Amino acid sequence: MSTFTASNKRTVTVIPGDGIGPECVRAAQRILEAAGAPIAWEECEAGASVFRKGIASGVPHETIESIRRTRVVLKGPLETPVGFGEKSANVTLRKLFETYGNIRPVRELPGVPTPYSGRGIDLVVVRENVEDLYAGIEHMQTPGVAQCLKLISAKGCEKIVRLAFELARAEGRKRVHCATKSNIMKLTEGMLKRTFERISPEYPDIEAQHIIIDNCAHQLVKRPEQFDVIVTTNMNGDIISDLTSALIGGLGFAPSANIGNDVAIFEAVHGSAPKYAGKNVINPTAVILSAVLMLRHLGEFEVAAKIEHALLVTLEEGKVRTGDVVGYDKGASTTAFTDAVIANLGRRSERCRVRDYKPLRLPQVDARPDFVRPQKRRVIGADIFVESPLSAEALGQSLERLAADSPLKLKMISNRGTKVFPPTGAITDCVDHWRCRFVLRDGAGEVTDAALFALLQRVAAEHRWMHVEKLQEFDGSLGFTMAQGED
Repeated sequence: MSTFTASNKRTVTVIPGDGIGPECVRAAQRILEAAGAPIAWEECEAGASVFRKGIASGVPHETIESIRRTRVVLKGPLETPVGFGEKSANVTLRKLFETYGNIRPVRELPGVPTPYSGRGIDLVVVRENVEDLYAGIEHMQTPGVAQCLKLISAKGCEKIVRLAFELARAEGRKRVHCATKSNIMKLTEGMLKRTFERISPEYPDIEAQHIIIDNCAHQLVKRPEQFDVIVTTNMNGDIISDLTSALIGGLGFAPSANIGNDVAIFEAVHGSAPKYAGKNVINPTAVILSAVLMLRHLGEFEVAAKIEHALLVTLEEGKVRTGDVVGYDKGASTTAFTDAVIANLGRRSERCRVRDYKPLRLPQVDARPDFVRPQKRRVIGADIFVESPLSAEALGQSLERLAADSPLKLKMISNRGTKVFPPTGAITDCVDHWRCRFVLRDGAGEVTDAALFALLQRVAAEHRWMHVEKLQEFDGSLGFTMAQGED
């Protein structure tokens, strides 16, 4: 349960962060206090100072316990100092509390000139936030070949797609694009596309379109006003949300919300910018707007609108503009900009719309780990990944000999995804990392672990292997992809 003080204020964990973080967070706190937001702050630490204490995660136990109690966090950017810590404290916080949805809105702002001024940009990137390549599972498979596992789950796709549609409804938006690279990564990125296409009919009031992610990036630069909500995978979302922030004036104007069913963390998209730390010159708008997102999450729609109007009026009048807009040699200080927003509380923008927000209904998805349960499954082969200095021809002949009396036969060998044995006539600059695909010799039945272990033992007698992947069928559909050139 969330916590309240005796004066009926909602307790929120605040993490000032590193670099420019404390200045920006303090600006947001001052504005919320002046606007009458019913918030009590519980200050905690994470990031650089924690790494230097020898806490490898960058997040101390006291901060974790505070977040467990309050369920809501406003935080500044966190730094991972060189030589301290192995993981980003930002990513650690998102993963610890399963904040699976990263919501990054951008809109054209008055008094912030860009090449897109007058185009009416107003969109939200809804980014899956805890899986994909950001699972951070990497291995050196040979001395010269690294691997990163791209993990996409059916449950993760279900949650992020439903969140995108629910966000569109809560904000009165009419269109959701799903941006993927499913034309190349048919199982991982393709899973998000298929989930989107399955769920979209449940939201007949919202137009649903799929778009290839590279075309999405192209269209965002060419005609960004066509977009309303974009839902995408973790890395794609990280990249295009930085692109969208550039369309409206930069990261100083880009807020974000990390949403989970239990905890929500609100932060600017920008980093800690240590070269500006303590100089009182930074634009606090991104953190202020992140605090506005937080207020709406808490149901404080009236005070959120009050602060957003005051910020828009301040930008409209253009009397106090920060260095990222007019140059740091003549820009207003962080405190002067904050003072101007506070002075404008109670005023309403005449030129800019503040949306009529409704509560966001979070998707409720089955919590069981085996989210997908096939009726039938079968192991039909295995990919054995081998490190070898041999040529494709020599390696293939060796593996055919080693599997001669096994229930499995060598079907093909690929190098970085391209079939190289049996030879196809293609010209491939090979490395010492070979995917060796073995399948059932007669095509019937199922590969047993005993047969696979026996084959692996034979291969290991002459070659160095580093990884084995079973080839599976689920309900008659192949659970793996073919190599380029493979029949």
